[in-house]
Amino acid sequence: MDKRLNAYRDDLAEIALEGQVSASRFTSGDLGRIVTAVAPLRRSPRPGAPLDTELLFGEELTVLDRTDGWAWVKSGRDGYVGYTPTGTIGPVGPAPTHRMAALRGFVFPRPDLKAPPIMTLHFGSRLAVVGESGAYAELADGGYIYSDYLRPIDELEADPVAVALQFLHAPYLWGGRSSLGLDCSALVQLSWQSCGIECPRDTDMQFDNFGSLLNYDGDENSLKRGDLVFWKGHIGIWLDRDRFLHSNASDMKVAMAPLAFTAERIAAKGEGPITGIRRPPMPIATAS
Repeated sequence: MDKRLNAYRDDLAEIALEGQVSASRFTSGDLGRIVTAVAPLRRSPRPGAPLDTELLFGEELTVLDRTDGWAWVKSGRDGYVGYTPTGTIGPVGPAPTHRMAALRGFVFPRPDLKAPPIMTLHFGSRLAVVGESGAYAELADGGYIYSDYLRPIDELEADPVAVALQFLHAPYLWGGRSSLGLDCSALVQLSWQSCGIECPRDTDMQFDNFGSLLNYDGDENSLKRGDLVFWKGHIGIWLDRDRFLHSNASDMKVAMAPLAFTAERIAAKGEGPITGIRRPPMPIATAS
C-alpha cells in the first residue's frame, strides 16, 4: 500500500485504513489549512528530510498527529501524506472565494504598493476575499493583494498548456510546487488542476492513472498539443515538433526544446528511453 497516499505507521493510521493495516490506534484527524505561502511536505519529521511535495496557502489538509513541532498530515487536494512544521497550519477559516492566477504576488499590510510586503503568494493559492479597497482585495487572513492577480474560485483556466508555459524559466526544485521552484510532475499537476482537472502528484502516479496511453511508434505527427511524454522518473508536455516543455535538472529550470533533442540528451545521461506517452484529459474548449 502506497505510503505516499495512505497514512499509516505502527503507532497510528488514518481511520479509513482500519481493517486494512495494523496500527496501535486509528484517527480521523482534524481539518486545517496552510497559512504560510508554501509548506514543505517532508518524508520524515526533520528539516533535512527529503522534500516530497509542497502545499500552498489556503489548501486544506487533515492533521493526523502533532509531535515536537511537526504535524503528520494528508493533503486534501491530492491525498499526499507527509510531515510539515506545525507553524504552517491554521484553522480552516472562511471558505476560499478566489484563487491566485498570477505566478506570484505580494500581500501588503495595507492597500499601498509602497508598504513593506508581509507575504508572497503563488499560483494556485486559495484565498478568502472579504472586501475591496481601490485596486486591492482585502483578505480574511489580513492584508491586501492586487485584485488583478486573482480569479473567482470557480473561474477555471481554459488551457493547461498555456498555464504551463507561464512557468517557463521558473527554477527546478525537486519536490517543489510553486513558481519559486517546481519539479516536472508539479508543472503538470498545477497546470491541469488550474483547469479543474485533478491530477496525481508524482510521475509514476501520472503514468498509471492520468489520461490514456498512446501507441507511440516515434512519429511525432501522431502527437497532439498537451500530450505527456514519460521517461522513468520524468515527464514533460509536447507542444509541437519544435517545442517540448519540461521542468528538468539538466537546465535546472522549466525549459523548452525539441522532443528529439530532449530524448537524446536524457539517453546520453544513461536515464533510458521514452517509456510511454499519454493523452491527458483536457478542458472541452481545448480538447479538439
